[in-house]
Amino acid sequence: MCIQALKGKKGARLGDTIIASVKEAMPNGKVKKGKVVYGVVVRAAMHRGRCDGSEVKFDDNAVVLVDKQGQPIETRVFGPVPHELRQKKHVKILTLAEHIA
Repeated sequence: MCIQALKGKKGARLGDTIIASVKEAMPNGKVKKGKVVYGVVVRAAMHRGRCDGSEVKFDDNAVVLVDKQGQPIETRVFGPVPHELRQKKHVKILTLAEHIA
């Protein structure tokens, strides 16, 4: 659950860093339920226009958990990740992704 979008925005879009609370967690994972964490939005149900005129829209919302320096906490990223993250300087997330949209 998103608590706050960083950089003073009202909402968060693709590639934005947010502060979130963990709602579900694996029993033996690195992150526990209820912990406040940083994350980067990698999928959003709200459509976003690209500079070539096309639009990108996903079926769900998804976040990759990162530390304060912006490095991913985990080692795998499931599902498609938009290539707009390269412009936002999240190249490490793109290298971990299995599919770049």
